[in-house]
Amino acid sequence: MTNKNAKWQLPFLAFLIIGTVLILRKQAPYQTDEGLVFGTMYKITYQSKENLKKDIEAELQKVDNSLSPFNKQSVITHINNNENMQTDSMFAYVFRLAKAVSTDTHGAFDITVAPLVNAWGFGFKNATGIQPNTIDSIRQFVGFHKVDLIDGKIVKKDPRVMLDCSAIAKGFGVDCVARLLDSKGVKNYMINIGGELVMKGENQNMESWRIGINKPIDDSLSVNQELQTVLEITNVGLATSGNYRNFYYKDGKKYAHTIDPRTGYPVQHNILSSTVVAKDCATADAYATSFMVLGLDSAKAICNAHPELDAYFIYERPDGKMDIYFTDGMKKYLRNQILEKP
Repeated sequence: MTNKNAKWQLPFLAFLIIGTVLILRKQAPYQTDEGLVFGTMYKITYQSKENLKKDIEAELQKVDNSLSPFNKQSVITHINNNENMQTDSMFAYVFRLAKAVSTDTHGAFDITVAPLVNAWGFGFKNATGIQPNTIDSIRQFVGFHKVDLIDGKIVKKDPRVMLDCSAIAKGFGVDCVARLLDSKGVKNYMINIGGELVMKGENQNMESWRIGINKPIDDSLSVNQELQTVLEITNVGLATSGNYRNFYYKDGKKYAHTIDPRTGYPVQHNILSSTVVAKDCATADAYATSFMVLGLDSAKAICNAHPELDAYFIYERPDGKMDIYFTDGMKKYLRNQILEKP
């Protein structure tokens, strides 16, 4: 009986092995496309028999044509120049999402912050001399309540209002590429535009995608790659905001690129790095920036009010040492069960 079973099992096992090999060979390969967009690098890995780089870059160009203040022909540039401009669907979607996040964060997120960002030397125009009276003057025409979208057109309460969607546009660009890949039937992919990501399905090893969160060490040249932790994550959007790579020193004082729209000054709160997970990357992008402005306690309160958001914060304690805080929902993504605090 044993010999008969063995004679039957061996051919069956051989059939299974050969069948598995043939199935794997028929599977589409993973491809990686890289390039420059929105002033940063993009890297997109996806499983497809067809290379989709031309389609991807065409989609990203649509986003640039709508939301880039560096593009002289973009929708947002025409709006900032007070030209009679009908918005497109991309701009309208981002504007409405930005207004919703602004309301939810009591103005910590604000796409009218452009004049302040420019004044501090982090925007799309050259910095002006910074004096308290300069900031007070600019704040008179900064505020998300000073602009609205009516019948497809932007209506400003003050013509000096300028818009800057940089804190949400990269995330939105990631979402646009994700929708493109979905429409092409791609089931497994990771889209990374300047650290804003969407992951779906599995990586080449048939596992969840692995994403590292960098330690927030001052690194304006982006050479530090020391990781704080690693996430195993998929089917979500993720964005990280921090002041450790975009800053400058003047007269011995450090100025960070995150500006508080409510005060007009660079933030001095205790959060050093804010990573947010949401259903889409644009939402994650906007809240990651908001939390940098709000500080730890207010950021925790918003997370508690929004169970659909998860967050991982690296912050500075009163004694100057770094510490971490993460929401309960973030635990399922953490690769290590026990995290070493910095």
